[in-house]
Amino acid sequence: MEDLSNQAKGRSLASKFIVISNKRVDEICNRIIQRVNAAKQNILRSVDIEMVKTYWLTGKEIVEEELRGKKRATYGAQLLEMMAERLTNKIGKGYTITNLRYMKQFYVTYQELIPIHHAVSDELALNDIDIPLSWTHYRLLIKMSRKEAREFYEKEAIENRWSSRELGRQIGSLLFDRLAKSRDKKGLLRLAKKGQEIQNVEDAIKDPIVLEFLNLPESHKLVESKLEDALITNLQHFLLEMGKGFAFVGRQQRLTLDGDHFYADLIMYHTILKCFIIIDLKTKPLNHTDLGQMQLYVNYYDQQCRSEGDNPTIGLILCTQKNDTMVKYTLGEKEKQIFASKYQFHLPTEAELEAEIKRELKDIKYRLAHNVQKSDDLEKIN
Repeated sequence: MEDLSNQAKGRSLASKFIVISNKRVDEICNRIIQRVNAAKQNILRSVDIEMVKTYWLTGKEIVEEELRGKKRATYGAQLLEMMAERLTNKIGKGYTITNLRYMKQFYVTYQELIPIHHAVSDELALNDIDIPLSWTHYRLLIKMSRKEAREFYEKEAIENRWSSRELGRQIGSLLFDRLAKSRDKKGLLRLAKKGQEIQNVEDAIKDPIVLEFLNLPESHKLVESKLEDALITNLQHFLLEMGKGFAFVGRQQRLTLDGDHFYADLIMYHTILKCFIIIDLKTKPLNHTDLGQMQLYVNYYDQQCRSEGDNPTIGLILCTQKNDTMVKYTLGEKEKQIFASKYQFHLPTEAELEAEIKRELKDIKYRLAHNVQKSDDLEKIN
């Protein structure tokens, strides 16, 4: 009996000291943490949606009241001043004259954001309205005077889920202008309405590539390895700048030919175009040797690395200055597979882009002239 009693006590003590797997506890806690974080994000998103709706309705009130007093020149200014004072006293921060002007501009710019019958007849029905972006996003967008550019950035921000910081960076880098510079009026309107559509390689290649996030100086002493290291360190920013569809595969991939080793700087795969993209970094202007080297890389990848279903490999040389005519005559038929883009370490200005467009037009005219000369019909140039 005493032995049975001791065994029972032993089982009781053992049950108190059951060892639970740390891994199992971690799994449970991680799921709870994910739910809590998701709930926090949903709460923040809900607050932001309500803020956007409130600011839109505030802007609507201001516009409609200003219309009533439009015969008096100072009516609008007095209205905002009085509203700012009273709302700040009653609500607190966020209703300064400057912010009220933003709310007014928000309503003027996005009158169709909320269907008018909801806004007028039943404000409770606003709960059913989907607001795709945050107030910070809209603050950036309403500052843009060009409707087509604003529509483009709005579309891209929604589709790519850009944060407001990412949106600000893309606006500052003149992404719309860089993509639009080689398009006609019809293509420009389509870009504004549809956003960036990737239908061929040309649609995916930007020029120039803006790398201001690397915080590197514009220096002739910069070496390619340092540039590559900086891009890898800032890979997320680099992929954002390269655009939709780019996925990182590797760096310094070795290509061996009869015992000779060559190293491709960066390897990407484009998920939309279904092809590898080899990127070669050059800290100097483009020359024919660079093009020959890239042609070797592209041929190797096409023959050794392409899988069934992959499209032909694309080569992209990032350099300080490019020469399209050199590309044309060096590569011949391979020109459609190898591209060169200029990179720069500062955000472009509109004047710089305009100068770039003029340079490209001059280059196109030169090509056209050359082709016409071949057919001995020089009068067609003019």
